[in-house]
Amino acid sequence: MNSNRSLLVVGLLLVSFLLFTQWQQDFNPEIQAQKQAQIQAQQQSGDVPAATSQTQNVAESNSKGKTITIESDVLRLTVDTLGGDVIDSDLLKHHAELHSNTPFELLQDNSKVLYIAQSGLIGKNGIDTNNGRAQYQTTADSFKLADGQNEISVPLTFEKDGVVYTKTFTLKRGSYNVGVDFNIKNNSAEAVEVQPYGQLKHTLVESSGSLTMPTYTGGAYSSSETNYKKYSFQEMADEKKRKAEQGIANGGLSIESNTGWVAILQHYFVSAWVPQQDKPMTIYTRVSDNGVATIGYRGALTTVAPNSDATISTHLWTGPKDQKEMAETAAHLDLTADYGWAWFIAKPLFWLLTNIQKVVINWGLAIICVTIVVKTLLYPLTKAQYTSMAKMRMLQPRIQEMRERFGDDRQRMSQEMMKLYKEEKVNPMGGCLPILIQMPIFIALYWTFMEAVELRHAPFFGWIQDLSAQDPYYILPLLMGGSMFLLQKMSPTPVADPVQQKVMTFMPVMFTVFFLWFPSGLVLYWLTSNCITIAQQWWIYRQLEKKGLHTRKK
Repeated sequence: MNSNRSLLVVGLLLVSFLLFTQWQQDFNPEIQAQKQAQIQAQQQSGDVPAATSQTQNVAESNSKGKTITIESDVLRLTVDTLGGDVIDSDLLKHHAELHSNTPFELLQDNSKVLYIAQSGLIGKNGIDTNNGRAQYQTTADSFKLADGQNEISVPLTFEKDGVVYTKTFTLKRGSYNVGVDFNIKNNSAEAVEVQPYGQLKHTLVESSGSLTMPTYTGGAYSSSETNYKKYSFQEMADEKKRKAEQGIANGGLSIESNTGWVAILQHYFVSAWVPQQDKPMTIYTRVSDNGVATIGYRGALTTVAPNSDATISTHLWTGPKDQKEMAETAAHLDLTADYGWAWFIAKPLFWLLTNIQKVVINWGLAIICVTIVVKTLLYPLTKAQYTSMAKMRMLQPRIQEMRERFGDDRQRMSQEMMKLYKEEKVNPMGGCLPILIQMPIFIALYWTFMEAVELRHAPFFGWIQDLSAQDPYYILPLLMGGSMFLLQKMSPTPVADPVQQKVMTFMPVMFTVFFLWFPSGLVLYWLTSNCITIAQQWWIYRQLEKKGLHTRKK
C-alpha cells in the first residue's frame, strides 16, 4: 500500500471514528431540559428514597435553612443546614473560563440548573422523612482552613427524642475528597435504627459538545457486578417509563451491592458519593416529573443500643477527574476519566505525558516529546513501510507486463503476482501496518485530551493558551494540512486512477477542515507526527537510493 492510499485509509478511519462517536450521541440523547417554570419548581424538591414502610418521600416544601460555607485551599462548599445538603461547590484552583478569576462551580442551585449532593438518615428513627428534614445547628456561618492546618472538621448537630445526631464535614488540604460522617449518640432508653443514604440530583440536560468534541453529562456507578458503568439521564427516564408500564410508580434502577459508588459526570469534572464499603447497599435512580434526575445509594441498617453511639462514614468527591486521588478515594472511581475502548493505550500515554511534563514544564512541549517517542518506537515499521513501497515501485513494470500478458485471467494474474512478491520478498500490505497502529494511538490521545483535566486551560505558547480547546486562529490546522499535502507529494508511487487522484488531492483539505475543531494539543501531535514522518521518509529514501532502490517519481 503506497503512502497516498495510506492517507486514504487514515481518512476513512478518522471519519468512521467521528461518525461512530456522533452516532452514540445522537441515538443516546439526553432528555431536554425542562421549561423555566419546571426548573424553579423542582428546586424545592427534597425527596429522599423510600427504604422501609416507615420511610416515605419527603414532602416538597418551600422552606430552607440557612447556609454556611466550609473552605479549604482548593474547595469551597456551601451547605444548607436544613438536611445538611451540599448545594454549591467552588473549585478554587480551576477557573470557570480561561484567564478568569472566577472559580469553577460544580455543584450549584440556581435558576438555570439544580445540581446538589444530598445525604441523611432514614429508617425507623431517621431524621429525613415525610415529616421534614433535620434542621442542623452550627457554631458559625463560615469555616476556613487556616495556614499550617492540614484539615478542618465542621460538625452540624440535631437532637431528637434524646438522640443527638452529628453530621460532620471534613475537608483536607489539597483534596477534593470530603468526609461526611454521621454520629448517632443514643441517650434514650430504646434502640435506634437508622439507614444512611446519599444521592446526587441534576437537572435533565442534553449531551453537549460537537462532532469533533462530544462530551457526556450523566450518571455512572460502580457495583459488585461492574467496576464502572455509565447510566445516562435517558436510560434513567427509560427505566422509569418501563417500571410505570409495570404499574410501579417512581420506579428506577435498583441494584443490590456490597461495594461501589454513584456519580454524575461532566466534561473534566465529577461528583460522587462513596458509602462504606463491604456492606450491603442499594444503588438506585429516580426521575421526577419536574425534570430532575437522581442517582444515589441506600446503605445498610445501623442499630444503636441505648446509652451508646455509632458512626457511619461516607465520602463525597466533588472536583476534577484527578485520577490518582480518585483511585485512592474509592476503587474504580478513577475510571470516570473514561478513555473508552482505547484505555489500555491512553493510560500509558497519559503516564508518559505527565512524567515528561514534570521535566519540560510545558504541556505543549510534552506533547511534542511524546510524539517523538511514539514515532521513534514505530520507526522500524515506518522503515519497512517505505522499503516495501520502493520495491513495489521497482516491480511496477513487471506487474504491468503481467496485466498485458494475462488480460482478463484474474486468477492467473493473482497467482503470478503473489509468486513475484514472494520471490522479491515484498509485502504489498506493508504500508498499512504503521497506519493501523498509529490510529489507535491517535484515538487514545483524542480521549486523553477529552478527559484529562490536567490539559484543561494548559498553555503552549503565543496564541495557544488552552491545549484542550481548538486553535482560535486555525494556524495549527492549516500547518497540519500543509504538512499532509507535502507528505502526499513525497510519495514515491503516483496514483494512476483519476478518481483516486481527486480523492487524494482533496484528502489534506478534508483533514484540515476536521482538525479546525479538534483540541489544539491533538492537532499539535498530528502536525509534529507529520513533520517527523517527512524527515524519516526523506532519510529512508536517501538510504534506499544508495542501495540502488529507485524511489523517485519519473
